[in-house]
Order: sequence, then C-alpha cells, then structure tokens
Amino acid sequence: MKNISIALVGDYDDSVPAHQGIPLSLDIAASDLRLNLKATWLATDNVKDTDLSLFDGIWCVPKTPYVDADGALNAIRYARENLIPFLGTCGGFQHAILEYAQNVIGWNDAVHAESAPQGHRPVISELACALVETTEVVNIFAHSQLAAIYGTTTIREGYRCRYGLNDEFRHALLQEPLVASADDDTKEVRAIELTVHPFYIATLFQPERAVLSKKRSPLIEAFVNACAQNQGL
Repeated sequence: MKNISIALVGDYDDSVPAHQGIPLSLDIAASDLRLNLKATWLATDNVKDTDLSLFDGIWCVPKTPYVDADGALNAIRYARENLIPFLGTCGGFQHAILEYAQNVIGWNDAVHAESAPQGHRPVISELACALVETTEVVNIFAHSQLAAIYGTTTIREGYRCRYGLNDEFRHALLQEPLVASADDDTKEVRAIELTVHPFYIATLFQPERAVLSKKRSPLIEAFVNACAQNQGL
C-alpha cells in the first residue's frame, strides 16, 4: 500500500457530526482504494506555521466561524494556486467562494456575513431558509465533474449550515473557470468547482455525514483518489 497525507483545515470539535464523519469516511475511501491515509487536523490558527507542501490534499471542513479565517483562506488559496486536490464542505464551501472573490476577482472588501455582518460586500450571507440537521435533494448539473463522480444528477445529502452564496453576487463570481455544479429546489447554489484545476470541488452540503447513516460518499472517495494521483501513485 502507498501512503498519502491530507490536511483537514478547521477547528476540531468532537461534538460536531461532520467532524465525527470525516475520519470514518476517509478510512472507508482509503480501504477501498488500498491506500494508507494519514489525516491531520490542522487548526486554522496553525496554518501559518505549517508547510502545506507536505500534504497530498487539503480539505477545508465545517464549523464556522473559524478561529482564524485568514488561515483557512490561505490554505484554500495554496490548494487553488498549486493545483493541490481540494475539497471544501459547508464552511469550506463558503470560504472557497470568499477566497476566490478576494484573490481572483479582486474584491478586497468581500466578506462572510457571519463574521462581518456590517461588511460592504457580503458574498456569503444568511440563507433564506437555514439548513440545520436536514437532508435535502441536490440537483447536480449535467457535464460537471460532480455529475461524473456521482453518476447521477439527483442525490440526497445532509446539511448543518445557515450561510451560503449571496445570490446578488452569483453572476459575477460564477463564470469560468469557477462554476456552479449543483443547486436545489430553491435554485440556490449548493456546489462549485474550478474547471482549470485537477480536483477543486466545494459543497454546501456535508458528504461526510453519509457515513453516519452507513452510506459511502462517492465525492470523498473521488477526493482521496485525486490525492493519490497528485502524489504520482
């Protein structure tokens, strides 16, 4: 078996269901792919002192506000610019959009409304209907990388979040190469991907929760496989 290493960027809390599901999901994916996988929880305030090149993949995990949002944003930017496989879920989805708005679009005043409620440009804002401890239908866009991973255009996934992409900024933000890859019956964006990157996917839903219902996640397995390929295995 080959060895791979993944950074789990976020502030660990064993009471959070997503944090419970992440290591279990990774273990299942690694076993299926016959890999030895080491997952390292990397607190957001420790990112600045960590050599991210040591990891084969970066997963920005749920539970916001982060202790150090800049740490999370820097890890996301590193993965984006260096073509490191990246997965963002829930808070990771929100911060992937925020990082892109600030560093690619050039909106220095882009903010996350949870941590900066008075900000001028809240690219991440409160959802019209909070998605807390709920399972909902997700409509995956045909021809997306996400559709290829799931092999279908309709799935059901779990959520625990109150913030998402502010639709006011959707058109300006989500043009090639960053594109929406899923929505739901509200037509609000539930997943994005970066088309110029080998594997850069972020979802507002939490695929890591599937394992808590004894189900496998195709997305997490695809992410782990991308990490192995990134290492040249």
